[in-house]
Amino acid sequence: MAAESKAVVTVLGFDRKGIIAGVSSVLFERGVNILDISQTILDGYFNMVMVVDLSEPTCPFDELQGALNDLGKELGLQIRIQKSEIFEAMHQV
Repeated sequence: MAAESKAVVTVLGFDRKGIIAGVSSVLFERGVNILDISQTILDGYFNMVMVVDLSEPTCPFDELQGALNDLGKELGLQIRIQKSEIFEAMHQV
């Protein structure tokens, strides 16, 4: 799978029920598969990073981004998605 078809989703906020289910549902409904996931809870703060497959989405990237942003507002979380090539370029020294 080419790097261009991947993205990184980050989620940060106070822990609560339904975070993973909500994010996973938004992705599934738009044809995005989760390739890898890591999540931790530290002192009540929820932090999750997902690598997702964008090779067969059912919507444009900006629509997916908007849906995740809307979910973040609804759940009181910060949810961001970045295409992997942008994420990698930002983190190179």
